[in-house]
Amino acid sequence: MNDEMLEFSPEAQSAAPDDAAHAALHAAGIPHAHGHSRHTHTHENTKAVLNRLSRAIGHLQSVKRMVEEGRDCSEVLIQIAAVRQAIDNTGKVILQDHLRHCIVEAAQEGDQQAIDDLCRAVDKYMK
Repeated sequence: MNDEMLEFSPEAQSAAPDDAAHAALHAAGIPHAHGHSRHTHTHENTKAVLNRLSRAIGHLQSVKRMVEEGRDCSEVLIQIAAVRQAIDNTGKVILQDHLRHCIVEAAQEGDQQAIDDLCRAVDKYMK
């Protein structure tokens, strides 16, 4: 697999994206363009993020079983708080990685769109 960014024509970029193909590019770690933003999404913490998400998913499934079993509401709420914290901590890792790599690159390239996208994402994340 080469490290070059796949280039899309303006027509292809403006067309409705093929979500499955786009997701496959991400899953394979293949660098590609995102409309205005031209950075890649292969980061040093990808494996750690995936591990954290897997643990959070497993923990959430345990919480679901607790509810199905009729466990004490206080215990369930405590476990939900733990899942929330795990998700928030995963978001922090992703944000730090994005700042250290994508935003640094975007700033060097004068890519204001990537910075605006980050601001919108942080706004949604903080709600």
